[in-house]
Amino acid sequence: MHIALLEDATEQAQHIQAVLRESGHQCDAFATGQAFLGAVLHKSYDLLILDWQIPDMTGIEVLKNVRAQINWNIPVIFLTQRDSESDIVCALDAGADDYIAKPAREAELVARIKALARRSNAENDKEVLHYGPFEINAQQRTIHLHGEQLTLTDKDYDLTLFLFQNQGRLLTREMLLERVWGLTRDINTRTVDTHMSRLRRRLGLNPENGFRIKTIYQRGYRLEAMQGAENGTDRPEAESA
Repeated sequence: MHIALLEDATEQAQHIQAVLRESGHQCDAFATGQAFLGAVLHKSYDLLILDWQIPDMTGIEVLKNVRAQINWNIPVIFLTQRDSESDIVCALDAGADDYIAKPAREAELVARIKALARRSNAENDKEVLHYGPFEINAQQRTIHLHGEQLTLTDKDYDLTLFLFQNQGRLLTREMLLERVWGLTRDINTRTVDTHMSRLRRRLGLNPENGFRIKTIYQRGYRLEAMQGAENGTDRPEAESA
């Protein structure tokens, strides 16, 4: 997982980063709320870890900004010295998914991250997924639109599935190359642009079918539900940008 950490104490941030790296995660640390928000709103993270007391704003304010501006339900853990019941309730009410009091036990932190990842992925484990008029059969690796099977390559299928599973989320070209193509080295990202252009046509992504792939300038792509589109029962409608 690619994790963003908000922690203004340098030694603590470095320690948490080391623990997460040992568990196979990539972690970027930020010391201020503004720097954190600037990164989170422009990059694609899988999970956020927030401290409460930071120099320029509170962790609660950061969380509210995240929930207001990111239109997918990114998992958030609070990791803070504040441990009163009222603080925990405040954070959960503001949109946090979990709350850990410092000092965090390393194994517990890693376990809670795994639990949130499992919870986030549980919806995607269904054999058949419905998104408006689209039906994706994960076992047969087929996609139907209004009951008609679409003609797609294996890579088209993989990319389509990943887009729908991350509906509303900014997906950078680098992330798509890593998650869909399995490529982590620097290569020409025009590969992604070419596939996206073709996929728009092959999937029939238009207002009549309720979805669009939006190009985010110099960042990547986002699959969005069109305003007022019926989006099926497997996943709530994403908010359009």
